[in-house]
Amino acid sequence: MKIQNQSSVVEFILLGFSNFPQLQQQLFAIFLVIYLVTLVGNAIIIVIISLDQRLHVPMYLFLQNLSVVDLSFSAVIMPEMLVVLSTEKTTISFVGCFAQMYFILLFGGTECFLLGAMAYDRFSAICHPLNYPMIMNKRIFMKLVIFSWVSGIMVATVQTPWVFSFPFCGPNEINHLFCETPPVLELVCADTFLFEIYAFTGTISIIMVPFLLILLSYLQILFAILKMPSTTGRQKAFSTCASHLTSVTLFYGTASLTYLQPKSGYSPETKKAMSLAYTLLTPLLNPLIYSLRNNEIKRALMKLWRRKVVLHTV
Repeated sequence: MKIQNQSSVVEFILLGFSNFPQLQQQLFAIFLVIYLVTLVGNAIIIVIISLDQRLHVPMYLFLQNLSVVDLSFSAVIMPEMLVVLSTEKTTISFVGCFAQMYFILLFGGTECFLLGAMAYDRFSAICHPLNYPMIMNKRIFMKLVIFSWVSGIMVATVQTPWVFSFPFCGPNEINHLFCETPPVLELVCADTFLFEIYAFTGTISIIMVPFLLILLSYLQILFAILKMPSTTGRQKAFSTCASHLTSVTLFYGTASLTYLQPKSGYSPETKKAMSLAYTLLTPLLNPLIYSLRNNEIKRALMKLWRRKVVLHTV
């Protein structure tokens, strides 16, 4: 079908979990708690690293950028999702859907590359400790951070206008909780074969290539750790990397299942659950994983808390 310049659809309906109306209130309460914890957790990480000069090193500055991405990710998705769960019929304008998809792709793409950069940082620190200050100097760090953000912007800027250049002739019901590319694309009344080829190859580049580089980095890290003579050194190195590896597994695993699956691969409800795994759980768990497993973060948090108590008692 030839692509038309105009669509008859001016707004979309987000169905959410309308098939389970009896669960709407419970899901709303759960997701509201998740949203608030996500915002508070990531905000604390951002503030702690900003205020503590000892944490102004690449490892923690990467983490700070990751928290900014996760907080923004949640702010783009969760308010609309809560509205969907609190009303029987939720509409989102054509422009609103465009904007939401744009920022989902922007922050999702940025997180992919940031996690890759964090793996490279750990690889450099553990495998080349003597040369680490030269390998990961301020200039290299800034280049990696800027590359991550610019890559996310480029992904969103190319893909989102392309999706919305297709005609939407109806129906306008998106069987999802937010405007993610796969469910929106199902409503297009035109041939999307060329876009699907681009989306598949782009997803391979954005998700799988960084993931493979991360795996390669961790294989090198594993060999380096096993060669360490000190048991304490091995335990510290494993602890440092375990947090990042947990985040990588959760994010890349669920994101790849969402964007690399065939159209008829899973039921709509399964697709929603997989999307929630990387859009909700990853931003929620990242602050908990890093703060609970990292002594420097815990010490900085306690220092900030004691400072606050002293100020209140004066």
